[in-house]
Amino acid sequence: MSHFPPFTSRLVPLLANDIDTDQIIPARFLKATDKLGLGEHLFADWRYLSDGSPDPDFVLNKPEHAGARILLTGVNFGCGSSREHAAWALTAFGFQAVLSTSFADIFKNNALNNGLLPIQLDESAYSGLLKSVNRSSDIQITVDLEREKVTFPDGTTHKFPIDGFSRHCILNGIDELGYLQQFEKQIAEYEKSRPA
Repeated sequence: MSHFPPFTSRLVPLLANDIDTDQIIPARFLKATDKLGLGEHLFADWRYLSDGSPDPDFVLNKPEHAGARILLTGVNFGCGSSREHAAWALTAFGFQAVLSTSFADIFKNNALNNGLLPIQLDESAYSGLLKSVNRSSDIQITVDLEREKVTFPDGTTHKFPIDGFSRHCILNGIDELGYLQQFEKQIAEYEKSRPA
């Protein structure tokens, strides 16, 4: 069974352009060496007021977006530093996919390596989705990684690019090391055939 089956979710629209990794997870939270608890610090400087209370006007704090698993963003999402913690914080918060027309390369690779699907839409599909979001904040879309497509509320489907290796790893719930471990038997057999 796939570790990343097709799913349907509402969107969280955070439509600013050039959101950098320091906004996704501020540097003061980078002391962590695992993903535990990073979700509460996602967009911390935007989500919380100076007294530490949630900002009711920030999109992630709105009740209608609770439990949504898809983040809709502006262009060039994840630019800035190469911190892997950005992908960790997004997945720890509960996001499974981020939609945009473009992603910073290092962020995109970090996302793919951590089971977060960066879905790059063409301009036409993205514009159509924005129109739907502007009409209703309660729209849902379906993400199907196996078929490499998203289905919009109007029933239209849109293909998205993903390399075969990343697709295989996310569908099987493994990272690069997990991929290599699938071949332990073959590696052991090869090692036996080598001279001492």
